[in-house]
Amino acid sequence: MSTPLPQSGGHSGQSEGGSPRRPRPRIETLADLIFGLSLAIDAIALLPAAATTPGDMNGRILIFSFAFVFLITAWLLYTTYMSVLPVDARGVTFLNVSLLLLVALIPYLLNNVELGDNPAIRDYSSSLFALDLAGILAILAVFAHVLGTEKRALVPREEARLFRNGRNRMGVLSVLMAISVAPVFWQATVLGVPARIYLWTLPLISYWLGRAIRPQSRTYKVSNGR
Repeated sequence: MSTPLPQSGGHSGQSEGGSPRRPRPRIETLADLIFGLSLAIDAIALLPAAATTPGDMNGRILIFSFAFVFLITAWLLYTTYMSVLPVDARGVTFLNVSLLLLVALIPYLLNNVELGDNPAIRDYSSSLFALDLAGILAILAVFAHVLGTEKRALVPREEARLFRNGRNRMGVLSVLMAISVAPVFWQATVLGVPARIYLWTLPLISYWLGRAIRPQSRTYKVSNGR
């Protein structure tokens, strides 16, 4: 996963450098609301049934922490892409709606993995959640592909290359998330935790470790007026 620095939405008009600012599309405002609601719902879903053991509480904290970090990471990528991606482009609106639906499903699916009534529900929920992650990563990869296409000239050439690299990473991660649906990844455990759950951390490791080791490959500026 890779992300340039997001541009602030702002109102239409002139920026300090004299270049025009792009008005903030309503879909971006809706996206901010949905990302925020997903985080809130994820926390509220843990309230009805109180934890009964320290291990139970630790598991719930880990589930919430994972959802929080993943949603924040996806939001950083999304707002970056939307700052330069033409929302009226063919297919972009449909992908936006699809992405937001997948984001809204995260709290429900993830909490069923932790709080499901029986093993079958937890297994099924974890499979759906893996597909949900795969879908989110695939859509972000498509956005990165559009921005990385030099013919569109949406970003400078050197930055288009970084978007293409990000597209490739997210494409691979999306495939890995889809592969993790295989039953063997739920049946095999490491320290009592299904291997499928460990695989879910790969997108976060890819983004944040890459950002720490090679900031220039994950953080770059998009010129004003784009």
